[in-house]
Amino acid sequence: MTCALACELKVTVAAETRGLRVMALKAGDKSQAARNGLKEKVLTLDTMNPCVRRVEYAVRGPIVLRALELEQELRQGVKKPFTEVIRANIGDAQAMGQRPITFLRQVLALCVYPDLLSSPDFPEDAKRRAQRILQACGGHSLGAYSISSGIQLIREDVAHYIERRDGGIPADPNNIFLSTGASSAIVTVLKLLVAGEGRTRTGVLIPIPQYPLYSATLAELNAVQVDYYLDEEHAWALDVAELRRALHQARDHCRPRVLCIINPGNPTGQVQTRECIEAVIRFAFEEGLFLMADEVYQDNVYAEGSHFHSFKKVLTEMGSPYAEQQELASFHSVSKGYMGECGFRGGYVEVVNMDAEVQRQMLKLMSVRLCPPVPGQALVDMVVSPPAPSDPSFAQFQAERQEVLAELAAKAKLTEQVFNQAPGIRCNPVQGAMYSFPRVQLPPRAVLRAQELGLAPDMFFCMCLLEETGICVVPGSGFGQREGTYHFRMTILPPMEKLRVLLEKLSHFHAKFTLEYS
Repeated sequence: MTCALACELKVTVAAETRGLRVMALKAGDKSQAARNGLKEKVLTLDTMNPCVRRVEYAVRGPIVLRALELEQELRQGVKKPFTEVIRANIGDAQAMGQRPITFLRQVLALCVYPDLLSSPDFPEDAKRRAQRILQACGGHSLGAYSISSGIQLIREDVAHYIERRDGGIPADPNNIFLSTGASSAIVTVLKLLVAGEGRTRTGVLIPIPQYPLYSATLAELNAVQVDYYLDEEHAWALDVAELRRALHQARDHCRPRVLCIINPGNPTGQVQTRECIEAVIRFAFEEGLFLMADEVYQDNVYAEGSHFHSFKKVLTEMGSPYAEQQELASFHSVSKGYMGECGFRGGYVEVVNMDAEVQRQMLKLMSVRLCPPVPGQALVDMVVSPPAPSDPSFAQFQAERQEVLAELAAKAKLTEQVFNQAPGIRCNPVQGAMYSFPRVQLPPRAVLRAQELGLAPDMFFCMCLLEETGICVVPGSGFGQREGTYHFRMTILPPMEKLRVLLEKLSHFHAKFTLEYS
């Protein structure tokens, strides 16, 4: 049996097993209920919210479920062509071995267990920071609820951070809402924006490729997804002419009201120029669109000549009428950057030029979920207000921060170099963020076989890659791509030596896959 046939068999069995499980569950519920003389369940796949059924989230989709199954099989001693599953599917820095920043964890430990404040093992500036945060908490405890928009002191510190980042442009803490990572804030703002029925239903412009949070949320809200394509031939640049094309086509069947931007890009890793951002702001203003700027990778810029420019800063510096009128929500998180504190779920959104009454409605919506996790809020405070040069922790903090970012920059360069040496794989420069999104050529026979199996061709490739090598990456079809092109998203987070092996194994597998299906 050839490698291709063996792989097909494994992929087919895995797909059929999952499909049969769902069918069996549906049939089993009904037959069991009939045998026992019971009523059928009120909530079934047929009666549940159809919008939820339409939700797809590729980053944790079928390929990741299969990776979990393979990990379980390895633990049970099942023989595989590999000894471990390498999860390169998600930007989870610490799961990939990145060490936490010492200062962040010291302050957090002191906040969680204040008895440590008397310990000589912690620097004085960490103790001062912990005491300051605890003083702002209800009952001086991280275990107390905060107000729904987040602890006032921390929102003030976020405002000071934004002012420093943007060269002194003022930020109002009343326009800042802390959140459960950036994701919850993005969902909240989209909930405010989605309205109407039929041709008046809200349309939301999102980049293709996109981070699947956007398509999943739009499906759940029953909004209209309006795709605009990034230009792969020009390092995934954003072209206003393409925005205009997408907008004008969408107006035939919905009411476009929102333009989402991800900068630096996920999954594509591009960093927008200031000129591009200005053009996008002018376009949004002229067309009456609310701007959403996903800026969670603002610390992750690697390419020479690339710089992060916040939409808030550019918008303000453009002056009238944009500074006073263009509506904007911008998002940040402690999950990415040099921090990688994904599990604590800390983030924030700043709103600019939002209607005051709508802002009150936004607070009401957030109040339904009480408050973001308070430990995550504390981490936000440490990130936006790091040690000052005069603090005992400054030197170590700076060294750790720079080490993380320098290593990510080296990994970004290595990923581009190795992939571009492999025939049939093309990788644009990873200018920022934490991912590469290479384009892969797939033989016609492989595309045909994937279609016969009911799989997207790049899903078939990624499934075969997983079964043969243990490498878990996400097919480009989960992020969106131009018709007839195939990609995968891979994080650059694994340790350097493991990343090098991963890249070489993946390149060799692609060559073998291409040969066997040619």
